[in-house]
Amino acid sequence: MNATASPAFDSVKIGIVSISDRASSGVYVDKGLPALQDWLTRALKNPLQFEPRLIPDEQAVISATLIELVEAGCALVLTTGGTGPARRDVTPEATLAVAHKEMPGFGEQMRQISLKFVPTAILSRQMAVIRDQSLIINLPGQPKSIQETLEGLRDSNGESVMAGIFAAVPYCIDLIGGPYLDTVESVCKAFRPKAAIRPSPSSD
Repeated sequence: MNATASPAFDSVKIGIVSISDRASSGVYVDKGLPALQDWLTRALKNPLQFEPRLIPDEQAVISATLIELVEAGCALVLTTGGTGPARRDVTPEATLAVAHKEMPGFGEQMRQISLKFVPTAILSRQMAVIRDQSLIINLPGQPKSIQETLEGLRDSNGESVMAGIFAAVPYCIDLIGGPYLDTVESVCKAFRPKAAIRPSPSSD
C-alpha cells in the first residue's frame, strides 16, 4: 500500500499489464510493472490494490487479460509495451477489440509529450478506451516514458510545462462511475470541474 494512503479515501483496484514476449518468457527482467506500481503509489493517496500481469505479445491473450481485469473490478487498467508498428506489436488492436468507447485524447497527448524528445514518437500507437466502468490506457514501454506521459513535463524550476495524461484520469473515472481518485499534487495534480471536487478527508 502507498505510504500516503488513508482509509478516508476510496479504495482502488488497478490492473497493471506488461506486454512483452521476451520478458514474459524470462529472457530479461520486466521493468514495466515495477515502474507502473512505483509511479501510481507515489501519485495516489488512495489505498491501492494492484493486479499485475506479465504476458506475451499475443492479441487474444491481451484481450482476455483486459476483460479479466475489468471483470475483477479494476477501475483503471494500464498496459505497457506492444504499441509500435512492428509485426508483434498488437496491444492497440487487442485493446480496441474489447472497447465500448474510444478515448482518443489520451493517445494524442502521449504522442505530444514524447515528440518533445524523439521524432519517432509519431510511430507510437498508444491509446485509451472504456470498457464497462473501467478505463484502459496503453502506455509506452520504457519506464522513463511511462513517467513522462503520466506525469507530464516540468521546467528547471519544477513548474508544469505540459500536462501528463493522468491529470485527466480521475475525472474520467468519476464520469464512468468509478471510485474517486485523490492525487498527490506534487506528483500529478488532477483536474476536475469545481462542482466535481470532493472536500479532502481530514488527515488528523
